[in-house]
Amino acid sequence: MDLLTSHIKSSIKRNSLIAEGDKVIVTLSGGADSVALLSALVALGYDCIAAHCNFHLRGDESDRDCAFAQSLAQSFGVECVVKHFDVTQYERDNKVSTEMACRELRYEWFEQLRQQHVPAVIAVAHHRDDNIETFFLNLLRGTGIAGLTGMAPRNGHIIRPMLDCTRQDVEQYLADKGLNYVTDSTNSQNDYRRNRLRNIILPMLNEQFPGASNAIATTMAMLGDNEAIYRAAIDNARNRYVSGNTIDLGSLTTNEQQASTVLFELIRHMGFNYTHASDIIAAANASGRQFFAGKNILTIHRDTLIISTQPDGQIDEYIINLTQAITAPINLTVSIAPNDGTIAKPTSASTIMLDATVLDGNPQFVLRHWREGDRIAPFGMKGTKKISDIFTDAHLSIVEKQNIWLLTRNDEILWVIGHRTSRHYPVTAHTTSIITIKTNE
Repeated sequence: MDLLTSHIKSSIKRNSLIAEGDKVIVTLSGGADSVALLSALVALGYDCIAAHCNFHLRGDESDRDCAFAQSLAQSFGVECVVKHFDVTQYERDNKVSTEMACRELRYEWFEQLRQQHVPAVIAVAHHRDDNIETFFLNLLRGTGIAGLTGMAPRNGHIIRPMLDCTRQDVEQYLADKGLNYVTDSTNSQNDYRRNRLRNIILPMLNEQFPGASNAIATTMAMLGDNEAIYRAAIDNARNRYVSGNTIDLGSLTTNEQQASTVLFELIRHMGFNYTHASDIIAAANASGRQFFAGKNILTIHRDTLIISTQPDGQIDEYIINLTQAITAPINLTVSIAPNDGTIAKPTSASTIMLDATVLDGNPQFVLRHWREGDRIAPFGMKGTKKISDIFTDAHLSIVEKQNIWLLTRNDEILWVIGHRTSRHYPVTAHTTSIITIKTNE
């Protein structure tokens, strides 16, 4: 067996990349790497289908590549499916670069194909030299251990069986098999950072330091082992400090010498970066401080970091009908009954009883969140009290405050739901009908 096929076979077995019965969707550009991968997988007896993307970015050359891919697949007795993309339109709609647009479009389509052929995997032709380029790209933009390990043999349903193969292995394989391939003319252009690494920097590095690529590949493998140990330590930290939607910030800052790094690993999946983590640690005692990453929010509340998300299209005010059950934004049960003289006042903060005259004059009832300066005339008390003081007395966090709803009548607060009722429209001996509203807990 030739060296490239041997490497691929070994990687598939060692990393459990292809299970029995899997269809293998081979991403076939027509370039040297993808041609070698398809040829080797077919030779190893896998059930393959070739998938070619035509982005129409290089005029006749794009169509040439498409025709070549179809012809090559046919020569291997493999079905070839082709997808045509309007990259320019996608760039405009999503405000991304051409490079990112092509990446997003092709992987979205590959996943659609995979779902049509379940069980299936998506095989891409990245090899060791590509992985070394990824190492440098990540290093130059700033990264942790994970970024320096490069691409993994498996990422979900995407597999990379050629990561043990070099570009020289690919070229030798194609020459020995007499296989043709097409060359993307943009590969020789140095407009992209990866191309500059591939065409200028890495050849110069290997010239000045013979064997540099082998040494870097060895380092990446060692870092992979280190990263596995590191990941286990982070998982242990997650078990110690994360509970539901909270992080025990007090314990984390007390127990962890590298608190910012540990916190970063706990919040990075939400889009927060290392600077966020460092700022949170520095502000650990600043209760109420909030940090944002997209729709994700982290709020410091005493010794706890609270995780929350801003909902899509959140509405702050809901006009409601007080004579029927309420389902949005929260579920409330509403009932109207004659006063039998046995009920004189509310029994809990989860229930409010109002004299039915509250409906007189066709008022507007609204459920809304609290605003700075809001006050209520509490039941059983004289004067008014700030809503914010009620929240403080209840030891509520900022997130909890933001999730509480107020019931208002013509903007007069009747009820801080779940916390305090007002003395407006009380049930008295003169009340003939009572409106009772209860939270559905």
